[in-house]
Amino acid sequence: MSIRTFCVGLLMGAAEIVPGISGGTIAFISGIYERLVNSLQRFTPSLILRLRKEGIKGVWVYTDATFLLILFVGMAVSIIVFANAIVYLLYNEPVALWSFFFGMVMASCWVVSKDISRTQFQSYIFLIVGVLIGLVVTHIAPLEISPTPAALFFGGMFAVCAWILPGLSGSFILLIFGLYGFVVEAIKSFDVVSLVTLGAGCVIGLVSFSQVLSVLFSRYRNGTLAVLTGFMMGSLAKLWPWKNTLSYHLKSDGTQIPIIQEPVLPQTYELIMNEQANLMLAVGVALSGIVLVVLLDRVATRSENPKGS
Repeated sequence: MSIRTFCVGLLMGAAEIVPGISGGTIAFISGIYERLVNSLQRFTPSLILRLRKEGIKGVWVYTDATFLLILFVGMAVSIIVFANAIVYLLYNEPVALWSFFFGMVMASCWVVSKDISRTQFQSYIFLIVGVLIGLVVTHIAPLEISPTPAALFFGGMFAVCAWILPGLSGSFILLIFGLYGFVVEAIKSFDVVSLVTLGAGCVIGLVSFSQVLSVLFSRYRNGTLAVLTGFMMGSLAKLWPWKNTLSYHLKSDGTQIPIIQEPVLPQTYELIMNEQANLMLAVGVALSGIVLVVLLDRVATRSENPKGS
């Protein structure tokens, strides 16, 4: 189980490097999403009382800290080891990279939908709502917000919510708020005040939102799964391998980060970009993403039913 958790962490870290991909998506399709949410929602002030009564070992077990540690170590290793390779693919082989994630998310929509009740009419309503939310959020025009302490705090809160939600990335939320450039520069210059403010918002947002998700899963699991699955379906438009960029953010080093993009047909892509659409390569890479999700689903099923056939 620990090896699988570490591998999922590797995939989550790789996903976080790509703007527009959420680590929450990988957690969702790998079958650890509810466990992750339930672990995070236990980090509340009440832990201090539990620490006094049960000690470090009791708190460690209660928060499922071993699981979180292995997962986050996997993410950190992935970001450190694969960051340069993924950034290279993002700028030099974007069609192949986006095709891989498109295949993964498309297959995951089918895998997760198996757990949704198809006999309840409300499930289809929630699914449609999720799709609409995914489409709207991924097409929001960027705002221009001054990087005040309040803006950084709330930006961190919303960005970390996007991190844990499947289909959306925290960096994309920062881009929408117009805070991405400032945050990048704050990291480079080690602006402690700004980073602490942002980090405080992330911590508060993560703990608070995980509480909400935990309650939703425990009380309205079917509807929550339907909404999140629809959210992933809506995000497929952003993961489509062939895109026409309508708006982008210019970083201080001159590189461009797309903000608003529209999906186009491979033929249209060739005309706009004046380069090959690599259709066969895209199909092959997408199929590899689909196969990976199917394998993850089988591993998750076997771990949940070790005595099953």
